[in-house]
Amino acid sequence: MPDFVREALEERGLRGKYDARPPYQRNDYLLWINKVKRDETKQKHLEQMLAELEDGDTYMGMKWKA
Repeated sequence: MPDFVREALEERGLRGKYDARPPYQRNDYLLWINKVKRDETKQKHLEQMLAELEDGDTYMGMKWKA
């Protein structure tokens, strides 16, 4: 996990919610954030992941139940 993702999760108190997600979701999020080239796009993807973790019932823009 990149440092900027770890720091964002810890700053927002979402590390536990991230860790509670299934491994495939954690991997998808990290690949989705890191595959883009522009820092602005990485930040946008990171913010979406954080918002979805806060919401708790969304995964990659789709409804999801734990």
